[in-house]
Formats: sequence, structure tokens, C-alpha cells
Amino acid sequence: MKQPWILSRKTFMKATAQSALLLASGAGMTGCRASRPILRIGLVSDTHYADREPAGTRFYRESLGKLKECVDRMNEERVDFMVHLGDFKDQDSEPEEARTLRYVKDLESVYAKFNGPRYHLLGNHDVDSISKEQFGKMVENTGIETGATYYSFDRGRVHIVVLDATFRQDGVAYDKGNFDWKDTAIPSDQLAWLKEDLGKTDKPALVFVHQLLDPMQSEQHQVKNAAAVRDLLEASGKVLAVF
Repeated sequence: MKQPWILSRKTFMKATAQSALLLASGAGMTGCRASRPILRIGLVSDTHYADREPAGTRFYRESLGKLKECVDRMNEERVDFMVHLGDFKDQDSEPEEARTLRYVKDLESVYAKFNGPRYHLLGNHDVDSISKEQFGKMVENTGIETGATYYSFDRGRVHIVVLDATFRQDGVAYDKGNFDWKDTAIPSDQLAWLKEDLGKTDKPALVFVHQLLDPMQSEQHQVKNAAAVRDLLEASGKVLAVF
């Protein structure tokens, strides 16, 4: 059997970002001939900040500086908005709640220097030793109710949807490490909301979710009910790309 083509998350982000901008510029929209992209998005992911020694490819202490560099560049590029794709922070090798919350605060103070709307997705590491409620109170999603973990908004001629897959297959929300990161799903009530949300919009949509809806790396990184989510997105006929 032919081996599947495997992409890293970083490579996937680069490829999909280019595709989305191409679609947004008019190549994928009937009758649209824009001279420039109608939407420019700054994407950043997996900053994993913590005050701890490096482990593998994670250089935790360097994340603040890297995020600052990213935000500065996005300000220079004057992108329309920024999206952090999840795993904003990490934790100590021996987690302490107060220190973990400080990591969120420190990162958000850097992210807040972006001169425009900014948004967060929840990753599994964002709730490994704190709750969704704690995380949600410390970050801002511009124009979105505090604490909302999935939501949508319009930006110009495009509809943006943010999903939350930090749930176990039994429907229980991730909370302070009560989960195995490989057990990830989007619950039925959120799928019902998604179907209704896409049904209401007349705009092409971009969808954002931390966990994969396709086995780009391996099945353990994939949302367990990904097929149902993909079917819903495809049936809408409105989704340009998923990040």
C-alpha cells in the first residue's frame, strides 16, 4: 500500500494559509476578481510558554520573544486580524496553578500588542492544569463574549468560525488535565450550533480548530468524530478552508 503523505503542522499551516489567501483574493469565488486579497490573517500556534528547560523541539522560555517578533511582524504587515491556533501556554514539569496562570497573563500581554482584532482557539495544553473558565477570563477574543470557546463572526466578505474540540468522546469538557489528549471530539450540541451558524450566513467561510479534522500526522492527532464534522462542513457548500 502506498504510504500516506504526511505533513507537519508547521508545513500544513504554511500551505493552507497560502491557499486561503488565494481563495480570498478571488481565485475560488465565482465572479470575484479582486486586485488584492480581501482578507489577510496572521496565524500563530503552539507557543507552549513556560519557565522550564527545553524538551525535544520545545524551547518554552523562548516563546515570549518569538510571539513578540510575530506580533511585530503582523503589525508591519497590517493583517486584518490574528488567530492563535491553540496551545497558547504550557506548564511546569511539576505544575503549579498560580504559575500556569501567570504564563497565560504574560503571553496575553504580548499578544495584546497586536494593533487589531485577535482571537484564541483552545488547545489541550491550555487546560492541562487550569480550567476553561480560568483560561477564558484571562484572554480576549475581540467582540466575543468572555469565556466563549467556540464562536463565529464576519470579517468583510468572509465568515469566520472557531471550534472547540477540547472535549472527550463521552462529551465531558477538558478541565485541569481530566483527559487523554488523544481522546478529542466536538460534541453534538456544538455540531448543531455549527450547522445552524453555517446555515445562516451567505458568505464563504473559514473554519479554525486546534485538533486535526484529517489525519495529516497520525490518527491520534485527529478529532475522533472528524468524519461527521467534515460531512457537515462539506454539506454547507460554504467552507473555503479549515485551519
